[in-house]
Parts: sequence; structure tokens; C-alpha cells
Amino acid sequence: MGDSPAPLYARVKQMITQQIDSGNWPPHYRVPSESELVSQLGFSRMTINRALREMTADGLLVRMQGVGTFVAEPKSQSALFEVHNIADEIASRGHRHSCKVITLEEEAAGSERALALDMREGQKVFHSLIVHFENDIPVQIEDRFVNALVAPEYLQQDFTVQTPYAYLNQVAPLTEGEHVVEAILAEPSECKLLQIERGEPCLLIRRRTWSGRQPVTAARLIHPGSRHSLEGRFHK
Repeated sequence: MGDSPAPLYARVKQMITQQIDSGNWPPHYRVPSESELVSQLGFSRMTINRALREMTADGLLVRMQGVGTFVAEPKSQSALFEVHNIADEIASRGHRHSCKVITLEEEAAGSERALALDMREGQKVFHSLIVHFENDIPVQIEDRFVNALVAPEYLQQDFTVQTPYAYLNQVAPLTEGEHVVEAILAEPSECKLLQIERGEPCLLIRRRTWSGRQPVTAARLIHPGSRHSLEGRFHK
């Protein structure tokens, strides 16, 4: 017996992939709407929808609620065991970095923050919540708590000009870092900031850094799973 023909949705995926691979649909190209694809390709809306959903899950397309579906950049990669400035990472790919500061304020450290930063509950910490963009597509939420004793002028900085990482490395040069990586489902508010649909898997990196023996920051870095991957290399 010969091979059975590919399911219709797989044929749609193949047709779209050909458009991407040929360069006809470059990164950030706005994919025709479902109804446009129905009329162009002659398949049912359900078939088109499944193809688009699967290609989004595979990281080939990016669906931004209320905006449309776009061809994804090849996944960005971060080194797993190193700490980098996200603006430099994006620039190294020849892309444009920008960010939006959501929160920049002083707080009293709760038990979790106090433990992470090796301080007493109630001590002063600075909290910043920033969304980083690569060519206008959100690629990271940076939710950072900073030891106020180490960087007393943190709240006076303009983080749209210089990232927290770059500033902190000037005032308290990084000597040690710790990463914990998890797969999570982002909170609804985080999905909104990242312009992703609820239920899309995300990559969470919990990062703590030290300058000498002094803890400097505890941060949660959230990346949409379809727009990011990690790589690491080790030697025995």
C-alpha cells in the first residue's frame, strides 16, 4: 500500500512553510487572516485554524491578540549559565531593542524577597517591572528586586536608555550569578504584557546576582516559549 495522503491541515502548514522558507514571507510579515487564507487556499476555516495554531505552537508564527499573525524571528538564544545584557543580545542579532517601564518603586521586603537578598523583612528594596522588545515584539518581562543599600540611586535611572543590568554592573560589578529555570504558564496580566494568548507556555528564569559577598538583585525573567530558547555548554 502507498503512503496515505497528508491531512489537509498538514498541507496548509507545508504551503505556509514554503512561503517562509522561500523568503516571500520574511520575519515579521503579517500572515493573511484566516478568512483570506480560506479564500486563497480553498480549505475550511477549521483546517486553516489548526494549521496556524500548530505553527504558532512550533514557534514559526507569532499570534498577537487583536493585531494578527506574523512570521516569527528564528528563536533567540541565551546562554544558560551566563548573565548578559538583553539589549546587547538583541543588538548582536542586528535587531532593535526597546523597553517599557511598567513599575519603578520602593517596597518593604517581604519574607521571600528578604530571604533571596539575605536581608531582614521590612528592609527597603527597589522593585522594577520592565517589558523588553525585539523589533517591537515583546520578548521578556524583567521583574527585578534590588538591594537598596547596594544601588541607592536605582529609582532615579532612566531604564529606557540604559538597562538595569548595565546600570547595576557599573555600581556593583557582578561577580556571581545563580539561575533556576522553569516552564510556567504566565499570569493573565503577564500574557497581556507579552501580547500572547493565555495558556501559551513560557520560560521563567529566576536569577540572583552578587557583587562580592553582597546580594544585589533577585529577578524573574519571563520569556514566551515560542520566542526564546536557552543553550548551554559544559565540559567534564
